[in-house]
Amino acid sequence: GMKMPLAEGGLGLVGEEVGWILASLKIAYGVGQLLNGQLSERVSPRVMLAIGMFGSAALNVLFGLSAGFWFLLFVWATNGFCQSLGWTPCVRVAANWVPVERRGHAIGIIGTGYQITLGLTYFIASQAAQHLGWRGALYVPAILLAAAGVVMLLFLREMPPEQKEVAHGQPRKSSARSRAESQISLVDSMYWTLYNPTLWLMGLALGLLNACRYGFVDWGVTHLMETQKVGVGKAGLQYVVIAIGATAGAYLAGWATDKFFGSRRAPVICLLMILLGAVTLVYHFAAGWNAMATMVLLVVIGFCVYGPQVLLVGTAPADLAHRGTAAAAAGFVNFLGYMGAATGDVVTGYYSADEHGGWQVAIYIWAGWAFAGAAITAVLWNTTSRRIGVLPSMFPKLAAVALLGIAAIAATRGSQPLPLTAATAAAAICLLGSFFTRWA
Repeated sequence: GMKMPLAEGGLGLVGEEVGWILASLKIAYGVGQLLNGQLSERVSPRVMLAIGMFGSAALNVLFGLSAGFWFLLFVWATNGFCQSLGWTPCVRVAANWVPVERRGHAIGIIGTGYQITLGLTYFIASQAAQHLGWRGALYVPAILLAAAGVVMLLFLREMPPEQKEVAHGQPRKSSARSRAESQISLVDSMYWTLYNPTLWLMGLALGLLNACRYGFVDWGVTHLMETQKVGVGKAGLQYVVIAIGATAGAYLAGWATDKFFGSRRAPVICLLMILLGAVTLVYHFAAGWNAMATMVLLVVIGFCVYGPQVLLVGTAPADLAHRGTAAAAAGFVNFLGYMGAATGDVVTGYYSADEHGGWQVAIYIWAGWAFAGAAITAVLWNTTSRRIGVLPSMFPKLAAVALLGIAAIAATRGSQPLPLTAATAAAAICLLGSFFTRWA
């Protein structure tokens, strides 16, 4: 609908503009994950979920009523921030209810929820678009999301009843003091999150996985429509089957880590991402050859995408976080993951165009991302909660020097004003000088 001409009821956007709109949601979602990971340690999960669910439903409707690239970009980015209020409160609730030795299995079960709804989304949205126009794919899911928000408010319990009874049985001051002692400060939470090297590696792996994942999720139906020359209804029906593999992967991956790897998540993530890269390499040819072969591969792809994804967004960060920072760790890893997803949308929007290589090149890039993510995860193969290190204090300075150096090179190659290039290079030199005692 966004790429359809204005005369036909669309928005008249080109593929690259669509890519940036999709990326804006991921960027806002990632930033929201980083902020809300800290916030969810301090605010009621029910409150955060309610704001996110009702806000996202309203913004879906507003997007369908809007026009103009920049306003659509703003609405969709705001929608992404509202959606970021969802996962970290869920991680906190799961951590309240489930001990670490059963958490992989439990979060695998929780993860099947959004795998099942993934398939339902493809079916409902594609049929709504087929019968009500493309805006129907926004309005119908918004109604269902608002209804789900009401159900959440009525039935979600944030912690086991016995925990509430213990808290309620204590004097007010004692209970307040106990909560204060168990809750670390914001500064400490940020420190133990940002200086945890395993979280950085998991975030990079999730970013690469999400770049591949959202290639299929955001662009897969369009790819089938253009490759097979079919309508949105038929392409959407083919894509429904991805939820079968996704549900199985989300459940079995967590179970396998507990059953065969002593609750180590990295081995399963690594192996499934290798398989994902291999299957992605042949997907484009299958899509152009036979609809049944396409559906079989989509089941396998769903398994290989959502098995690692559920582990990386919830179970692994919760396991490898320092005490009291499980939700913050999940938020940080998700932030890095969605920066990768945003980059993936922009890259796919560019390379899927015929003049830049077409769908075959774009899908080969998806496969490369999967293989790179597997390589990063392999570094964490034997990592457990007892083997979590802390980054050296100089790490932020080194990272800042590297980023400023990259910015200076980019400014030079991009023919930016000389003062900007000189100032960026000077900042990098000055920061590098802070490593020396006389400068520090």
